[in-house]
Amino acid sequence: MTNCHLILVRPCGSRKEAKLKYNHIGIPTTDRFVGEIDLPRLKVTVSDHTNNPFGIQWQRYWDDAPYPELVKTVPHVAFEVEELASALEGHKVIIPPNSPSPGVIVAFIEVNGAPVELLQIDRSIRHDL
Repeated sequence: MTNCHLILVRPCGSRKEAKLKYNHIGIPTTDRFVGEIDLPRLKVTVSDHTNNPFGIQWQRYWDDAPYPELVKTVPHVAFEVEELASALEGHKVIIPPNSPSPGVIVAFIEVNGAPVELLQIDRSIRHDL
């Protein structure tokens, strides 16, 4: 994705400013969609969010997917952060940090009743992202 947006935020009650870089929007669905990519280890089928300029990613969670209903039913926005651990401070973590692929660590938080995904990407490992 060539058009990246950097957002600076200061969480309520925090003195620290966090840099967030938009990555994608994940939209849960129960329908099939074009360009399905099965991720058996994660128990989800996704579309490629890099194939469009807005980072739209369709997601169909498998019946036995071990994620909160909020994540499986409500769209989420995903941001890349420099340091995941510090970005999680003060937030309600609903999916703890995990590595869905080499060089990528993700976690989900709940903000105002909506899921938000935070990603830390090691570019020395992931030159493709």
